[in-house]
Amino acid sequence: MPVNEKAQRPEDLTRLFVERSNAGDAAGVAALYEEDAVLAYPPGELTVGRAAIRRLWEEVLASRPHFTPEPPLPTLVSGDIALTSTPPKDGAGARAQVVRRQPDGSWLRVLDQPEFVRPTG
Repeated sequence: MPVNEKAQRPEDLTRLFVERSNAGDAAGVAALYEEDAVLAYPPGELTVGRAAIRRLWEEVLASRPHFTPEPPLPTLVSGDIALTSTPPKDGAGARAQVVRRQPDGSWLRVLDQPEFVRPTG
């Protein structure tokens, strides 16, 4: 995997996320997000901006978790915006990301909802 590989398709972002996370590469994970991206993680909180996302992933990856690829659901594309999603293996809803095509043709995450919390009541 090239160190600076860019997502040429929206679906590439999930593969790159898994590869970089499993390599312990927090900077590489953060590079998959736009500068002002919003990540809904930890659950119930928002992490805003690439620098904050990098700090978060440095903490998460310090315990060396292992991520397994999840098959993507069909991607919805409208011009330079796309919605990507995967069903978690634990069956807990879905993971969803809004991604945007960059001027060089690659794709980056803008909004990332990795875990949906089921409504109560």
